[in-house]
Amino acid sequence: MDKRISSRAIIIKDNKLLVFFRRKVIDGVTHEYYSLPGGGLEKGESLYENVKREVNEEMGIDIEILGYVGKSEDEKSIQYFFHAKRVKGTPVLGGEELERMSENNYYEVRYLDIDNLDNENLSAKDMVRKALNEEYSELK
Repeated sequence: MDKRISSRAIIIKDNKLLVFFRRKVIDGVTHEYYSLPGGGLEKGESLYENVKREVNEEMGIDIEILGYVGKSEDEKSIQYFFHAKRVKGTPVLGGEELERMSENNYYEVRYLDIDNLDNENLSAKDMVRKALNEEYSELK
C-alpha cells in the first residue's frame, strides 16, 4: 500500500498558531482536537507547491515558506512540515473543509496561544517548536 504524502504549514504570528479546531463524532463519541492546515500531494506537485495550494484552498490565504522543519511517518502516511508566514488574505474556512462540514464533522479556523501549547490536543507539537526556534532542515 502506498503511503499518503501531505504537507502541513506552521503559521505563527504574535505568539499565536493558526490551526483548525476539529470536532468529529464517530459512533456517538465526540473527538475534539486541533490540526495544522495542509493536505495531500497531487501528481506533479512539489511539496512546496502542495502546502501553498492547500493552505490557500482551506483558509483563503497566501503563504511564504520560511523553512522546512521535518517530517513524520507512520504506517499509512508521511507528513512534511513547513514554517510559513501569511503574506496575503484573512484566514476563513474554505475548500473541502467547508464542503464537508456537518454537525458530526466540524471545522473552525482558530489561533492557539503558543505559551499554552502543551495543554492543547494538537499533534506535531515538536514540529511547531522547531518552527518557533527556526530549526530548519534540508528537504531531501
